[in-house]
Amino acid sequence: MTRTGSVPGSVADALFDCRDTFAAELAALAREDPRVVAVCNDSVGSSKLAGFAAEFPGRLVNVGIAEQNMVGVGAGLAAGGMVPFVSAATPFLTGRALEQIKADCAYSDRRVVLCGQSPGLAYGELGPTHHGVEDLSWLRAVAGLPVLVPCDRAQTRAALRWAHAHAGPSYIRVPRFKVPDVVGPAAPFAPGRAVTLREGGDVTLLAVGTLVSRALAAAGTLAAAGVEARVITTPFVAPLDEAAVLRAADETRGLVTAEEGTLSGGLGAAVAALTARHRPVPMRMLGVDGFAPTGDAEFLLGHFGLTAPGLHDAALDVLGHAPRKARR
Repeated sequence: MTRTGSVPGSVADALFDCRDTFAAELAALAREDPRVVAVCNDSVGSSKLAGFAAEFPGRLVNVGIAEQNMVGVGAGLAAGGMVPFVSAATPFLTGRALEQIKADCAYSDRRVVLCGQSPGLAYGELGPTHHGVEDLSWLRAVAGLPVLVPCDRAQTRAALRWAHAHAGPSYIRVPRFKVPDVVGPAAPFAPGRAVTLREGGDVTLLAVGTLVSRALAAAGTLAAAGVEARVITTPFVAPLDEAAVLRAADETRGLVTAEEGTLSGGLGAAVAALTARHRPVPMRMLGVDGFAPTGDAEFLLGHFGLTAPGLHDAALDVLGHAPRKARR
């Protein structure tokens, strides 16, 4: 069920690094719960864990560049009654340690919070080896593993709080790109619960993570062109809010999905599979197609159309192929 969050009238100018929010909230959880520990792979700096290490020197385990061991250590700590937050760059956490995520965490139902830092195209100039774009596809395929993609500081806090309370494993993307605050603190945050950020009856923009603020900006330019776009964010890519997606397919003429990840198996693929079964509707998927080139992050976002103008154009393209009358 979709609930509308309290959202500013326009996208804010102030931008924030959600890794700072991640570090602050993790430290707050550690003060409240002595079972909370951090596990990382020589990524104290990039995970913003220096403050955590200084305050809790006995509760940070740095395994070095050994991601498979890192996830195994996290699962072992969970088996011993601790609540480990396993933090590493997304491509290495999810690529190198996929078997351990599947077997040690999900299959074994261990309470491990997997924190994928700097996902998507954030490492820009370091090239395809460092682009973390496959994680949503890989981890959506793992049974029993909620996949969370917060879009701003409020959702990042909510994601950590939810994962800490969750009895099983979970995966959270922690964006490196600075983003504005777009979701009000009262907005719901729960599995299978989307948040409507803007109402509209012509087309629906479904976005996650760093693409949410861009979807809101696109909705503004579309409104100026006479097109009313609904904007929905689904902080849980798994499990997806199927009711919200199907309602959007019914009530608007087409869907556009936007994610900083591969088009194979992520948010767009989940939405396409769902609507193909139950509510076929014109659709456009924006994401990464193939290996991304090397370049700075803004160049890469533009290369794949993951911008407000890209979303604007995709929405018009969908409407050009949609029936004039809204679906029942």
